[in-house]
Amino acid sequence: QVQLVESGGGLVQAGGSLRLSCAASGSIFSLNVMGWYRQAPEKQRELVAIITSGGATNYADSVKGRFTISRDNAKNTVYLQMNRLKPEDTAVYYCHYMSRAVPYWGQGTQVTVSS
Repeated sequence: QVQLVESGGGLVQAGGSLRLSCAASGSIFSLNVMGWYRQAPEKQRELVAIITSGGATNYADSVKGRFTISRDNAKNTVYLQMNRLKPEDTAVYYCHYMSRAVPYWGQGTQVTVSS
């Protein structure tokens, strides 16, 4: 089992910044993928960004150039730096961990961007 604890969500004005953190604990394997997904009201959950344990990254087109994902393998923690936030970034952001084809999800943290 893997537990994911997220922090860093909140309310911010358009153009502002937030940093999300997600710490993983439990049965962590060295080869894994961690990342962030988001779900806005009445919309499907979508990929925001992911990063492998080797540092390879992938971003949704809508956040490229504004968001940066990073990780600290020693701390089993993934970060999402979100800059130039837009109202359409408003959603619940979920941390995601996958290793050996088994996915785990965090409880979600609300990000609200006011116009």
